[in-house]
Amino acid sequence: MADLAPTPPDLRLARRPEVGRMPQGSEREKRLRDLWETEPGWRGWLSTVDHKRIGMRYIVTAFLFLIAGGIEALVMRVQLARPNSHLLSPEQYNQLFTMHGITMIFLYALPVLSGFSNYLWPLVLGARDMAFPRLNALSYWVFLFAGLFLYASFPLGQAPDAGWFNYVPLASLEYNTGPNIDVYALGMVLLGVSTTVGSVNFVVTLLRMRAPGMSIDRLPILVWGTLTASAANLVAVPSVSLAFLMLWLDRQVGTHFFDAAHGGRPLLWQHMFWIFAHPWVYVVVLPAMGIVSDALPTFCRRPLVGYTPVAVSTVATMMIGFVVWIHHMFATGISPLALAFFGAASMLISIPSAVATFAWIATIWLGRPVYRVPFLFFAGFVLMFVIGGVSGVMTAAVPFDWQLTDTYFVVAHLHYVLLGINVFPVLGGIYYWFPKFTGRMTSERLGRLAFWVTFIGFNVGFFPMHISGLLGMPRRIYTYPANMGWNTSNMITTIGSFVFAVGILIFLIDVAVSLRRGKPAGDNPWDAASLEWSVPSPPPAYNFAVVPFVASRNPLWEDRIGEGARSKLDEGFILDHGREALGTTSLDAKPDIILKMPSDSYAPFLLGLFSALLFAAMLLHAWIAGGLMVAACGAAMLIWLWPERLLIQREPQRVQDAGANHE
Repeated sequence: MADLAPTPPDLRLARRPEVGRMPQGSEREKRLRDLWETEPGWRGWLSTVDHKRIGMRYIVTAFLFLIAGGIEALVMRVQLARPNSHLLSPEQYNQLFTMHGITMIFLYALPVLSGFSNYLWPLVLGARDMAFPRLNALSYWVFLFAGLFLYASFPLGQAPDAGWFNYVPLASLEYNTGPNIDVYALGMVLLGVSTTVGSVNFVVTLLRMRAPGMSIDRLPILVWGTLTASAANLVAVPSVSLAFLMLWLDRQVGTHFFDAAHGGRPLLWQHMFWIFAHPWVYVVVLPAMGIVSDALPTFCRRPLVGYTPVAVSTVATMMIGFVVWIHHMFATGISPLALAFFGAASMLISIPSAVATFAWIATIWLGRPVYRVPFLFFAGFVLMFVIGGVSGVMTAAVPFDWQLTDTYFVVAHLHYVLLGINVFPVLGGIYYWFPKFTGRMTSERLGRLAFWVTFIGFNVGFFPMHISGLLGMPRRIYTYPANMGWNTSNMITTIGSFVFAVGILIFLIDVAVSLRRGKPAGDNPWDAASLEWSVPSPPPAYNFAVVPFVASRNPLWEDRIGEGARSKLDEGFILDHGREALGTTSLDAKPDIILKMPSDSYAPFLLGLFSALLFAAMLLHAWIAGGLMVAACGAAMLIWLWPERLLIQREPQRVQDAGANHE
């Protein structure tokens, strides 16, 4: 491997790595498997740091929350299907409405995309693992415990009840005296910890863990989307975490950050919330767009049209997204200059989004589409993206927004953006990567049925909400009189919502049946171009037996599309002296350092559990228990940081023993 064999004099390697091939089933390949595989049983389940297992846990957990949020939505739609309905009391509806929003936006939309990225990033980047495997595990455990923390209030009738936007003064102690808002405030701070540590892991992985030759201009668009979202999280999440902490202090300690009667500013809450929540829209959209940009070309039998403009538009969308948050506040009495500036920025953001849309359409138009199930979901997504984008540009016009703010038109836009633009790429992505996840194919017949039922149900369910909004139906009402003109649109919306739910159910049945009876997939059943399809399905614990060398954006299609360079996927650095990964330089991905990766550990699970118990103690004002949990968190961190040098020295002997026992 001539491109990799010379070792530069400044290469920070513990030793000169061996370069060569590793035949499948060889002794060294068995050595790698023994080094990287997780211990079986409950010990391995609690201690694993394997990015693939963590990614699958994210996806499964997020789908469980999706089901919970969907059930909440169906109950609300039954309540609103007919006028003057009393299935729910106002308080029950408020809690259901709030938990539905929290679930879909915070517990499903981003975590499911984090699952895809956790599973796929090292595979598409040619790496053995994420940069910080234990931090990766911690992000999942904290996410899980934060979700359970929020949902534990539901059976007690004390769930958050001021809407997912949680506006003050409605959320202040004066108007909401129960623990409902405290649950939300503390739960969001805890969830922010998960999002922040996960984002740090993604950014560092991109900068340091790519295969040699995978320069910045060869990254998959999925990586661009998740990288941009992760960088945005590092800026935006502290804002909302601080806002919720300040609200909790107002409610429990007696501060007055948002209390107008004592010099506080209620409008400050909206600024701090929306400066986070509007970029969050793109956080849950850009990785989904990346899924489409990477998977759609496979079924068009050609590379993505306009790779560079799409990558640049991904970054531009997020950058502009940070200067449009005030369009959520057009009706709050802000100055005309601010209205003009933020209205113009809200329209401007449609330009980079349109770049991606035209790239997808051009890829389909110039390719030779193969109408398999993933392609149908991706094509459906493009339509959802256009509808959601157009309604967003409409509300960017200040006079139009004044008429429609706080109506069901905004609810329709929100569902097309946060649900349609997220769910369709996610379902298509699961169908696309299911063979890689499991080694089995899904049912083409059930998949097509799931798509059409989901697609029809979604549009029948959510498009009439635009009509309801134009007819003046306000948001956040739990019932309505019979003479308002909303009866028909609400009934249609309810019917469509149930049809959409049936489509999701068919999808879940397809997944369950395919897990047991799906036909073997092979390594690359779609004839795809990206690096993850060069390894077995499902991938081994170590991902790549040798570190590949990447010479193009489409390493598996180089012969087909006439790429001059040639990637080397079965010959490269052999790193098998313990758990090792190759670190590369940030821009051009040149080999830089051999990284000793940490072994499995219970510390992330324990730290996540003790952190959740600490927040529970804060909620219950159990300060002694809280102090004990702080000490327990410190002990878990000490376990985490305990040096592993002796373990690394012993690993080769352990592997030799394992190999001898295997023989």
